[in-house]
Amino acid sequence: MNDVKPEETRCGYVAIIGAPNAGKSTLVNCMVGAKVSIVSRKVQTTRNRILGIFVEDQTQIVLMDTPGLFQPSTRLERAMVSAAWGSTEEADLTLYLFDVGRTFPNDRDLALLSKLKAQNVKKVWLVLNKGDTVPPQKFLELSAKLNAEYNFEQTFMISAINGKGVKDLIKQVIKILPAGPWLFAEDQMTDLPMRLLAAEITREKIFDQLHEELPYAITVQTENWEQFDNGDIKIRQIIHVERDSQKGIVVGKGGAQLKKIGSAARKELQDITETKVHLNLFVRVSEKWHDNPEYYSEWGLDHDA
Repeated sequence: MNDVKPEETRCGYVAIIGAPNAGKSTLVNCMVGAKVSIVSRKVQTTRNRILGIFVEDQTQIVLMDTPGLFQPSTRLERAMVSAAWGSTEEADLTLYLFDVGRTFPNDRDLALLSKLKAQNVKKVWLVLNKGDTVPPQKFLELSAKLNAEYNFEQTFMISAINGKGVKDLIKQVIKILPAGPWLFAEDQMTDLPMRLLAAEITREKIFDQLHEELPYAITVQTENWEQFDNGDIKIRQIIHVERDSQKGIVVGKGGAQLKKIGSAARKELQDITETKVHLNLFVRVSEKWHDNPEYYSEWGLDHDA
């Protein structure tokens, strides 16, 4: 990058939106080439607008992984949906991700496409995802139906889980981004603070372990982050649940479940930080935390949404 003149570079924002569990986080991680957003079998696991940063040659693509678009009912959910729609307003390009395992038309996607029209989003591409799960004919049928409903500028068929078609998508994105200086350092992969990324990783491990038993009413806060002279990191996190029964599920018999969660999170954090991590987890009952912005203020969400 040192021998590239600023006037020769390109940089732009790309928002990735769609219904919950369409594969948005998986696509962002695939494009960045590293994990910057958590992935879970549960829908609506992405709660904030996460920026993933991809660099190729003279182009920097700033990817915005957004919460799945759904009908919100709580203060937190309203803030999540507001963040997702807000990302399309500042983006140079919006990718509408659609899971080919879903049928179309369906009420949810019709409502989302109607709102896209109403907001007059300037440049929207359709990305049909999870292509490894259906025959090519299904792709063609869905493409025709979706494009009949909304005038997408381009349509792509990919599989974010194995990367098929993603390189071609990136090549086309690069072509349309505006000329301009890079907004982030060359080696930066995300704007997510490490404290928040660590909390997100622990939350993902909770969903991995307890995807059947545990409801969505859970959040993780990194309460303390301390780095020692030898490079070791000591992290203290609070897992907030809404009821005593949920606390019992997370802790498990004799604390066994909490130990499994901590072990999995610690391993991934050590891989990311490339140093020894001491992770201490505590579970606290915090009733209706999702209606109190104190518990998600650092996510950058609009508390008044």
